[in-house]
Amino acid sequence: MNNKSTFALYFGNRGFFPESLIASARKELSEKLAGLGYQTIMLDEKATRNGAVETPAEGKIYADFLEQNKGKFQGVILCLPNFGDENGAIAAMKDAGVPILIHAYPDEMDQMDFASRRDAFCGKFSIMDVFTQYGIPFTALTPHTVHPSDCRFAENIAVFDGVCKVVKGMKRMTVGAIGARTTAFKTIRFDELTLQKYGITTETLDLSEVIFRTGQLNIDTDAYRARANRLKNYTRWDGVPDKSFVNLTKLSIVLDEIIEEYQLDALALRCWLELEKTLKISPCVLLSELNDRGFPAACELDVCNAIPMLALMLAGGNPAACLDWNNNYADDDNKCILFHCGPVPQSMMTAKGRVIDHPMFAKSLGAGCGFGCNIGRIAPTSFTFASSITVDGKLKFYLGEGEFTDDKIPEEFFGCAGVAHIDGLQEKLNKIGYAGYRHHVAVASGLTKESIQEAFTRYLNYEIMDI
Repeated sequence: MNNKSTFALYFGNRGFFPESLIASARKELSEKLAGLGYQTIMLDEKATRNGAVETPAEGKIYADFLEQNKGKFQGVILCLPNFGDENGAIAAMKDAGVPILIHAYPDEMDQMDFASRRDAFCGKFSIMDVFTQYGIPFTALTPHTVHPSDCRFAENIAVFDGVCKVVKGMKRMTVGAIGARTTAFKTIRFDELTLQKYGITTETLDLSEVIFRTGQLNIDTDAYRARANRLKNYTRWDGVPDKSFVNLTKLSIVLDEIIEEYQLDALALRCWLELEKTLKISPCVLLSELNDRGFPAACELDVCNAIPMLALMLAGGNPAACLDWNNNYADDDNKCILFHCGPVPQSMMTAKGRVIDHPMFAKSLGAGCGFGCNIGRIAPTSFTFASSITVDGKLKFYLGEGEFTDDKIPEEFFGCAGVAHIDGLQEKLNKIGYAGYRHHVAVASGLTKESIQEAFTRYLNYEIMDI
């Protein structure tokens, strides 16, 4: 989950500005990025004048370089050591097919004579202008100019890294919808054809097949024993009947088989009441374990929260969870309790969870039919949250950031929950509700809103509602 992007480096030039700046930028930028843990590829310095691009002919050489290395990089850093010619940039970048970060070097006040000054401040505007004219999507972060040695450069590259990961992971993605929507949950309805317009394929499977395959799975195999051992070490199982543990282990293997067979990038599972009635289990802990492995898995067949879960995971490299906007927190208007029965990844929790018989199913179906609810508490951390809906042929999202606090939740509060502090929460809840978003929200540790918003709006053409 934490692999960093590889960047193709581009260096712009305009001949009557100092060419010596190109050589120093090639060295500075590649060394700085390597120091930050990123890999880079560069056009050979002998392929064009000074290893930079000025003319359309040189732009074509660079475009061929990108084509030859297609798949080896996730984004391009278009560096302007000096003004940089926009005509060469157009020829080079019009078919790049990946996010492009436009980076400009700053001028220094003691080097403003004609032989030394860069004018990249102005040149960046020219590149942005013509890219807009040609419909080439790009990213321009603040400040407008920044030296690679400035700490803000590293911050910008981290944001761009998140952009590249989200775009790569979501430009073509496949989400699994396992089971039909629970009749009572009209809140999680979605439009498959709308998702397909955005390159998101939905693969649907009947839950009866999943239950049948689980029942048929042979437990006398190395694969079963390895999965059983993994689950035993994942959380606490005190008091869980052997039969329930066996069925959970078998279902875990079947879900992995389905992920592989359909090449899924995320899934949403119908988690009640059939699994409880037939296998006498609740799959919460299995979704928790999938999420902890970096595979986004939402409960209650909420496909439109499985999708932002993937974005959150890609942007920050941290596991995501699907939670309920569930309770107020006393009389604090900027706090609420986010909760779900147990699909929260273990790495988001204060300690190992504990598997219990799901109390909601024990009440409705009888004791012993819902083992799999993984209870605990969410650890204090900053987090990003998101959700999506399909409306009138459009895929729409909201995004925000907050903080899980160390505020206490009553011991008798079941499931896995945390107290969330979000500035302006009441106004945000109203906007979310009026726009028709569901009661679920996807969350992941880390502040990645900027990366996700940039990827969604600049490159993936999703709509974002400002909250």
